Amino acid sequence: MRSRFAPDRQLTARMLVTMFLLGLLYVAFIAVLIALLKSVVVVVVIAAGLLGAQYWFSDRIALYAMHGQLVTREEVPQPHGVIDRLCATADMPKPLVAISDMDLPNAFATGRNADHAVVCATTGLLRRLEPEELEGVLAHELSHVAHRDVAVITIASFLGVIAGLIVRFAFYSQLFGGRDERDQNTAVLLMAVMAVSALVYAISFLLIRALSRSRELAADRAAAVLTARPSALASALTKVSGDITRIPTQDLRTAQAFNAFFFTPALGPGTVVANLFSTHPSLERRLEALAKISAQLGRAA
Repeated sequence: MRSRFAPDRQLTARMLVTMFLLGLLYVAFIAVLIALLKSVVVVVVIAAGLLGAQYWFSDRIALYAMHGQLVTREEVPQPHGVIDRLCATADMPKPLVAISDMDLPNAFATGRNADHAVVCATTGLLRRLEPEELEGVLAHELSHVAHRDVAVITIASFLGVIAGLIVRFAFYSQLFGGRDERDQNTAVLLMAVMAVSALVYAISFLLIRALSRSRELAADRAAAVLTARPSALASALTKVSGDITRIPTQDLRTAQAFNAFFFTPALGPGTVVANLFSTHPSLERRLEALAKISAQLGRAA
């Protein structure tokens, strides 16, 4: 689907490099598994089934988990009005609109494409943000829809899911296989499979996190250019990130499984190592990028 969300060639190049590396890793991994196991059909079929379900039903799964409810314009007019204006400006179909009754200030978009998309905001977000800040956040989420980010991350996750399943399969085969039935060669083979799969899982995990961070920066840029108000998006980021640190830890833990969907992760300030594993760039990195966009728009004007 084409829209008027501004392209970002630098970030696109970085994402293509990450996807290329994931592809190389996938080919090498399958080659090693075929050499070790002679057949990986069952594992691949299971993984493909799980990821297919995630791809086709991601909107329902995410809404159910985050207690999101689809709402009409009459029930909650503000987000509907903002999304109507943004979709008209971006020349894209309007997604469904949902509200999650949570104090955690956040928003997310889900769905495999623009025709099956949902944008959900929490009541905590709607209560805290000014209208121009909310516009920036919802434009960020619509950028994810326009660029099919849910589909991209799901496909990129395929390798990691396979590797994780194989690690579990090999581990339980060793644990419950019965000592009388396991000869030394079988044990060595299973250990080799576990080692290779664990390594591939770790590498793919880091690459997918890097891909996710790039897509978040791309969504920030597209939203800032579409609304022509990067300062409003920066203000929303600062406000939401600051308020999240005051949310009770138990509530944050409940939401952390869906960090990849969120406008900003349900985490407090992280270390350099923690940022490496994060689905989002650091607040400082995002604000710095928005400041550069603001300067570019100022010069263009």
